[in-house]
Amino acid sequence: MQDFKISEKIQMVDLRSQYERIKPEIDAAIQDVIDQTAFINGPQVKRFAEELKEYTGAGFVIPCANGTDALQIAMMALDFKPGDEVIVPAFTYVATVEVIALLGLKPVFIDVVPETFELDVNQLESKLTDKTVGVVTVHLYGQCSNMEEILKIAQLYKLKVIEDTAQAIGAVYTFSDSRKAQAGTMGDIGTTSFFPSKNLGCYGDGGAMFTNDPVLAEKLQMIANHGQKKKYYHDSIGVNSRLDTLQAAILSVKLQHLDRYSKARNEIADRYDRALSGHLKLQVPKRVPNSTHVFHQYTIRLDESVDREQFKKYLAEHGIPTMVYYPLPLHLQKAYLEYGGEEGQFPVSESLCKQVISLPIHTEMSEEEQNYIIHHILKFFV
Repeated sequence: MQDFKISEKIQMVDLRSQYERIKPEIDAAIQDVIDQTAFINGPQVKRFAEELKEYTGAGFVIPCANGTDALQIAMMALDFKPGDEVIVPAFTYVATVEVIALLGLKPVFIDVVPETFELDVNQLESKLTDKTVGVVTVHLYGQCSNMEEILKIAQLYKLKVIEDTAQAIGAVYTFSDSRKAQAGTMGDIGTTSFFPSKNLGCYGDGGAMFTNDPVLAEKLQMIANHGQKKKYYHDSIGVNSRLDTLQAAILSVKLQHLDRYSKARNEIADRYDRALSGHLKLQVPKRVPNSTHVFHQYTIRLDESVDREQFKKYLAEHGIPTMVYYPLPLHLQKAYLEYGGEEGQFPVSESLCKQVISLPIHTEMSEEEQNYIIHHILKFFV
């Protein structure tokens, strides 16, 4: 097998190269904020919210400080009360369950589909009790969950649906009647994060909430602003969670490039698919037929016979970074053992945590870099 060499250091996410490509636009946007000195709730925040509303088709977009706040504010706006039960996948990032516990709610874990990593709707009804008030579905790695079925069950049992779309902004879901909707705009409330490594990322922290309900939109806005509609008059208990004006200005610029970013990620994913599909020792990401994929991560699943640490170490020795999202399911995390988690309870999530590994994928990745990565992945198994 021919050996490959690479001139540049490979990155999981190359934010510097991405910035340099749009540097004049970003610098001008930042300078504009500084010139105006409207650092808190400046006009760029409202402008970005309107732009994101137009892009996603959401009825309302309410910016906030980060994706975790977005989840918490969503649950507060939906009037979830201590002791209420909220269903959440066992295989996802901790923020999704963290806010449930912080609010005194009870997280009820559910397993995921082994091929697509999405919440397993076939288990959903078995998790319901008379205390169940909502479902948080996570559009993991970049494609939508089975929203049609989730929404059907939610309507039947009068449950609220929160979409955690931090990894899937820009993904489009197609219903059986051919209606299309963007991730985050189908449930009662959608939430997202603008963490720098996200597909639409700022240069610090940031987040937003989506809803099509004007009453909910007003509540979300009010809670995020200390529970006030009018300054110094507080109608409800709220929090202080706002998107920084500088970050809003940056996001306005980057939103104009989001479709190009999604296209670039898909091209990289396609090359990985062509090179790795059918391999006996690994499984490429399965794409669901009713959702586009924006590939926040390109996550493969190694055969159980493969030593993941050895695979990871081998690639690192050749300058190829990898990440494991996530090494331990939520129900086995020490902080959440009190909610009934025990080993063997969610076998798919537990297996995935031992077998998944994410490969480098970002908007500025060259074909040369990717060929080098693929070469060494295949070489490991020779």
